[in-house]
Amino acid sequence: MRIAIVNDMRMMVEAMRRILATIPEYDLAWVAYDGAEAVSKCAVDTPDLILMDILMPCMDGVEATRRIMSQSPCAIIIVTASINRYAGKVLEAMHYGALDAINTPAEGSTGLLNKIRTIAKLLGKSPQVRTVKKLSSLPKLSPPLIVIGASTGGPQTLVKILGQFPQNFAAAIVIVQHLDAQFTPGFAAWLNEQVILPVEIATTGSRPQPGKIFLAGTNQHLVITSNLSFDYAEQPANCLYRPSIDVLFQSVAKHWLESGIGVLLTGMGRDGAQGLKVLRDAGWHTIAQNQETSIVYGMPKVAVELKAAVEVLPVDAIAAACTKILRMSDN
Repeated sequence: MRIAIVNDMRMMVEAMRRILATIPEYDLAWVAYDGAEAVSKCAVDTPDLILMDILMPCMDGVEATRRIMSQSPCAIIIVTASINRYAGKVLEAMHYGALDAINTPAEGSTGLLNKIRTIAKLLGKSPQVRTVKKLSSLPKLSPPLIVIGASTGGPQTLVKILGQFPQNFAAAIVIVQHLDAQFTPGFAAWLNEQVILPVEIATTGSRPQPGKIFLAGTNQHLVITSNLSFDYAEQPANCLYRPSIDVLFQSVAKHWLESGIGVLLTGMGRDGAQGLKVLRDAGWHTIAQNQETSIVYGMPKVAVELKAAVEVLPVDAIAAACTKILRMSDN
């Protein structure tokens, strides 16, 4: 696997170079010391993966990510001094196609290698006929539920969808966004500034509540238990992403009292597609984001191929579709 490093601090370049050197299968493609240099080098020699800093002279990592993903796309991990401090810029970079983010590693750190291994596994590797299914009325014990999975490009996509829901929205919303747990508090705070509905991290023992958005908040899998409360599970241990969208969707299909809505958004890989199929088979209304509005048409593409999606919709139409289905379930 060929990996490039983009960072204006030579000390950090050397630290990451030494980390990569511990894995024989990883080759250093090239080094760039600012975003402009990275864009130029990537156009000539596109690596499998770029480790991209955020704050750099000449051109920062956000603009470099935007240009690279439009001109010579490849996998990008944001590696910066503090992903929480620079949350806005990190999320902007992820909107343009960065896959993940991690704090600048100390020499010998395993965190960066774990991120790279996940990307390596992912790289190794007709719209559905739209029908509308009426949902049965949901009992008071279990409010209407919308479960959403997202990865690459998810933060801005989620804002477009969640921002359309009103303050008195009747459903509870549960989201798995592929992010490292250390970044989730910053993501929740940022999302609270962008949408009307309150956003909080799901905690063990709490339950989905109408008019609230709950985010998976650890590197374990967020699940719904038999008593309709949140919990975090270590198993399955072999998932490429932790938390896994598939695991949440499957737990909801098993334990939630009535059918609801499952949504799978932009992202690389396959996570969530099989879980969406399980939801559809359990009577849920399922939606996959379409290719034209996806930053990376990976997860929703697999869902379409599995016939897991009742509807395949552009991002701007998903909120309206959810509202329509929920309104039908009340009639």
